[in-house]
Amino acid sequence: MEFKDVMQQRRAVNFFDLTQDVTDEQLRQIIETAARAPSGFNLQPWRVIVLRDKEKKETLKKVAMNQPKITEAPVVLIVLADREGWKKGNPSFEKDFVESVKEGIMRQDQYDWFCKATNNLYGASPERQLAFACKNAGFFAMSLMLAAKDAGLDSHPMDGFDIDGVRKAFNIPDQYWIPLLLAIGHFDKTKTLLPPKWRKSYEEIVY
Repeated sequence: MEFKDVMQQRRAVNFFDLTQDVTDEQLRQIIETAARAPSGFNLQPWRVIVLRDKEKKETLKKVAMNQPKITEAPVVLIVLADREGWKKGNPSFEKDFVESVKEGIMRQDQYDWFCKATNNLYGASPERQLAFACKNAGFFAMSLMLAAKDAGLDSHPMDGFDIDGVRKAFNIPDQYWIPLLLAIGHFDKTKTLLPPKWRKSYEEIVY
């Protein structure tokens, strides 16, 4: 599928076909494709919790305004944004530096500089830590939706949930913010797909 077609055809669908599954291979392809999304210093401060089990989706539904699509979609992802992904000792941080040295992007003697640089950019305040985590996880989440559409699947990002409730129900550590939930599956073609919503024009966007 051409990229322009992916962008035009991606929709946040409200109804999912209960008879069609998302295979493990499809899900792996979507996540690995989305992992190509950019991130500051390539720190990749994102993770996902994959929900397929009916009972676990029911648990999520209770703290997500009882949205039917949570149990109708074959797969729901809880997208996590790591507020400590910039910090020395964080597994992603450490792996990022090791791989950068292997690739010749950095030298081993630049480790202290790397720690200081990421701390100054992303760790300087709680606001910067949250912005760092959510900005980069947002790149990843959008890439998940585009990768799903490219794979012939549909999705719906959700804001409507109790963050503390989700955190408690799934034992999510405090270091992770939860920017969104993402349902993935096939649109139920027995339902009506509403027309695309309006978008700002070029003139409205350019300031």
